[in-house]
Amino acid sequence: MLYILAVDYDGTLFEGTWPKLGSPREDVIEQTKAFIKHGAEVVLWTCRESKSLQEAVSRCTEQGLEFNAINENTTASKEYQQTKLIEKGEVFGLRKIYADIYVDDKSPGSIEYFLALNAKEECKRKQRRGDD
Repeated sequence: MLYILAVDYDGTLFEGTWPKLGSPREDVIEQTKAFIKHGAEVVLWTCRESKSLQEAVSRCTEQGLEFNAINENTTASKEYQQTKLIEKGEVFGLRKIYADIYVDDKSPGSIEYFLALNAKEECKRKQRRGDD
């Protein structure tokens, strides 16, 4: 499975808190783009919804960010999880968003940790590990 990154909008990709839209955090945006460049799938993981969510997605698009999913699992993650559930004979909804890393200003140190990662090496390491 591909490397999956879940990244928050407010205070993470953009400064500020809801309902403000805030200024772009160039460092986090550029690191997110680096992960995408090296094959990661990205989930926009935010509490925003409706018009507020549409505005946030538009602002991310203006910054050159495209997401594989918004507030839900990526297609690859859904397929992988469904396969594992079927193998185990289990049937239930996949409500929890799966990611290799969750980047959120509310999680102390997560932004700093994310910015210190080497996107290319992280994505390669995940590919070498395989589907685990």
